[in-house]
Amino acid sequence: MRGGERPKPAFWLFSIIGATAVAGFAFYGSQAGNFTGDLLMVVAILVCGLGYAEGATLSRRLGGWQVISWSLLLSLPLMALIGLAYLPTSWGNIHVSSWIGLGYVSIFSMLIGFIFWYRGLAMGGIASVGQLQLLQPFFGLLLAAFLLHEPIAWTMLASTFIVVLCVAGAKHFS
Repeated sequence: MRGGERPKPAFWLFSIIGATAVAGFAFYGSQAGNFTGDLLMVVAILVCGLGYAEGATLSRRLGGWQVISWSLLLSLPLMALIGLAYLPTSWGNIHVSSWIGLGYVSIFSMLIGFIFWYRGLAMGGIASVGQLQLLQPFFGLLLAAFLLHEPIAWTMLASTFIVVLCVAGAKHFS
């Protein structure tokens, strides 16, 4: 709605089924989850979805790199306060690999990645392109299987198949 898009009712049906499949997979694979943590995750998903929609709407007018740059600049004071509150007592305990990881996430995931993500949402439609987020957990698990030799369960394959069908259906009806 924020982007001025009006997907068909079938879009919402596929979206709900896909989201339920992802949530069901996560719930099935979890060990006695924490209700507060799960609730906070749902809130984070909703807030991030709203942020994506707003960022995509703004990038139609400003461009992707301006939107993420302004977002990071405006969030800097709050993030600096949080960072100061959690400063480590000793910088010597922070490994070089941790600094490299922070740099990678900051530059590639947050800055460069969002430039293309916002541009893609603006060009392809927030509703239809946003459905790709349903596949993200499965891409993460697939990378974990190849890089960390994590097992691939039949539930992962079945859930991925359902989600891919739902994403395709939602894209068709968006």
